[in-house]
Amino acid sequence: MRLARVKGRGDGSAVYHCISRTVGGQLLLDDGCKAKLVGLLLPLARFCGLEVITYCMMGNHFHVLVRVPEPVPLSDEVLLRRAEDFYGQEGFLVVLAREGMRAGKGMPAQVRQILLGRMGDVSVFMKEFKQRFSRWYNRRSDRFGTLWAERFKSVLVEDTSEALRTVAAYIDLNPVRAGLVNDPKDYRFSGYSAALVGQRELRQGLMGVFSESNWSRAATRYRESLMVQGAGDAGGSKRPVDRETIRLALSQGWRLSEAEVLRLRIRHLTEGVALGSREFVNAVFDRYRPLFGPRRRDGARPIRGAPLPTISTLRDLRVNAVY
Repeated sequence: MRLARVKGRGDGSAVYHCISRTVGGQLLLDDGCKAKLVGLLLPLARFCGLEVITYCMMGNHFHVLVRVPEPVPLSDEVLLRRAEDFYGQEGFLVVLAREGMRAGKGMPAQVRQILLGRMGDVSVFMKEFKQRFSRWYNRRSDRFGTLWAERFKSVLVEDTSEALRTVAAYIDLNPVRAGLVNDPKDYRFSGYSAALVGQRELRQGLMGVFSESNWSRAATRYRESLMVQGAGDAGGSKRPVDRETIRLALSQGWRLSEAEVLRLRIRHLTEGVALGSREFVNAVFDRYRPLFGPRRRDGARPIRGAPLPTISTLRDLRVNAVY
């Protein structure tokens, strides 16, 4: 039986690392598809009132790190503006909403309910995102049927600098792990690359990770999280860079930087259910206690095989956890 999706408490903001794969893991997503995914992502996030921190579109899957803000009341005017930006001036719901407001009666209750139902929910956001892309892809490819392998995976991430930095860097290093680029800035279908070329929302997302109001400072700090430095240990030896060397170094007990560790595939960051400090993960466990066996006393589990000592997850992954 699959675990019910773990979400935030509902009375505050919550951050999710969302992942979805193509059916059979086939490499169906060419550069045109990746560009389309990027083109759909931000407008939909604006409409739903979500904040995209970073993303990465790959050949057979995608990652999105997204914050669902604390719920706030939305006026008819704000709802109409979001709907106009997303659906266009002549969208069906937009026309109905505008006509009611012009008549002085306010937005029709049914239209308002429909629009509000698409706001501030990561599941609704991901469903709409995947369905919109699937319809476009099937028309483009003259095909029918499902494109995505399963429901999307999500990890509830603690909204702290340390947890967000770790997950964001892991996402933006996807093309490096896949051998597509040596430097994540050179992969144009990622949030990091978009931020570097001036995309305002992605810059704001990464600035928020570090609680920085200055992009240059945030970019420098994030770069340190992404890149392996040239210097080594006190003996001056060069740090390992390729994945096999990093795995060997770990097995021999070397001290590695976070940037090196994140060049490995770490299942906890995509399948750990909840991720953050021990206190955060245990609080999530307490909220979802009925989903776990009676013998389990707490939720926080270490990331086996990867030296990320301050990060815990809810799932205790053991088989091929780090590879």
